[in-house]
Amino acid sequence: MGILEIAALIAAIAFAMLVLILTLPILRLRHTVDATTRMINDLSERTGPLLGDVNTTVRNVNTTLEQVQTSLDGVNLQLAKVDTMTGHAQNVTANVANLVAVVSAAAANPLVKVAAFGYGVRKAAAARRHAETEREVRDIVKQQRRATRRAER
Repeated sequence: MGILEIAALIAAIAFAMLVLILTLPILRLRHTVDATTRMINDLSERTGPLLGDVNTTVRNVNTTLEQVQTSLDGVNLQLAKVDTMTGHAQNVTANVANLVAVVSAAAANPLVKVAAFGYGVRKAAAARRHAETEREVRDIVKQQRRATRRAER
């Protein structure tokens, strides 16, 4: 055996030892890969129905949102009608206020004149009564003075 053959034999033994040494980690790695594969398969089996449920939920939410949108459209339509009615009511109120102002002005002017006339009549009657009373008192005072003067003479 020559040196080359001995070197080849040493290399072959070293390679065989390397293969034996790497066999254990490779076997362990195989178990890890198998466990990971099983976990991924389980996850896939569970994810499928879950995604189906999510799709159903999303469809239901979309249906509900469409119903809400329809309801909001109806509410907006009714609000537009209410706005129109409010505008009409505001116009009617303004017209009634104007009518009340006109009637009030038309009725108030004669009423003010009647009230002023009544006040003037009362004032004149009171002044006349006062003047008559004053005249009577003066006459009585004059008669008493005359009577006093006659009695003194």
